[in-house]
Amino acid sequence: MIKVVVTGAAGRMGTQIARVVRATEGMAIAGGVERPGAAAVGQDVGALAGLGPIGVAVVDDLARALPGADVVVDFTSHDASVRHAEACAERGVALVVGSTGFTPEAKARVAAAARRIPVVLSPNMSVGVNVLFELVRQAAEVLGDAYDVEIVEIHHKKKRDAPSGTAVRLGEVAAEALGRDPKDALAYSRQGIIGERPPWQIGVQTLRGGDVVGEHTVYFCGEGERLELTHRATSRDQFARGAVRAAQWIVGKPAGVYDMAAVLGLGARR
Repeated sequence: MIKVVVTGAAGRMGTQIARVVRATEGMAIAGGVERPGAAAVGQDVGALAGLGPIGVAVVDDLARALPGADVVVDFTSHDASVRHAEACAERGVALVVGSTGFTPEAKARVAAAARRIPVVLSPNMSVGVNVLFELVRQAAEVLGDAYDVEIVEIHHKKKRDAPSGTAVRLGEVAAEALGRDPKDALAYSRQGIIGERPPWQIGVQTLRGGDVVGEHTVYFCGEGERLELTHRATSRDQFARGAVRAAQWIVGKPAGVYDMAAVLGLGARR
C-alpha cells in the first residue's frame, strides 16, 4: 500500500487528488496539509474531498504528516513547494510537484533536495500534455528553421503566473529541438513598432479569462502551410490522474529530479 500525503488538501487540486488516490487500488491517503491558519486545518481530508470521514485530519506543518508516508503530492505554490521538498528530503519521502512559477533559485533548491530523494517535477501532470511535449519536439526536429514557432495559452482569470509553466516548457522543448538557447529564443511580449520577426524567435503569448481550465497551441508557420498542435483541458481530473500515476511510479526510484516524460516512458531522466 502506497501511503500518500496531499498538500493543499482543501484546494481544487488537493481535493481531486484525494479522490483519485482513494479510488486507486494499492494507494491510501496518509495525510493532508494546509497553510497555518487555514479554516481546513483540523478537518478530515476525506470529508473535504466529498468522500466522507476517513480518520485523517489536515495539519498545518508537512513534517507532522510525513511519518509513515511514502510520497507527497504537492500542488501549492513554488515557494511552498521548495519548503516541502526540503522537508521531504529530511525524512526520505518521495515527492511529486505540480506547482508552477519556479524561479531558477527555487528550482536549484528543489534539485538540492532531490540529491537525497526522488522528485517528479513537472509544469503539467496531464498525460496528454506530456505527449504534446514529445510531438512538439518531433515536429521541430523535422520542420527545422524553415517554420516559425509561436505558442498561445489561455487559462482562467484566477491563475497567478504568466505565461503558464506548460507554455514555457513547450517553448523550451521547441528551442532545444532547434538547437537554440531558450533564454535567448523565447519572446514573451511584443508591442509597438518591433520590425520584422527574427527567424530564431519563439513567441509565447498569454490569454486570461473566465473559467478556462487550460489550452495550449503550438503553431509551426511555414510558407504556404501551417501546422497546429493543440491540447485542451476541460477539467482538472487529468492533472490529478497524472499526478497519482507519477506518485505510483516514483516510490522506490533513486534520488534525482524526474519529469513526466520519464514517468510515461517518453524520455530519460533529466
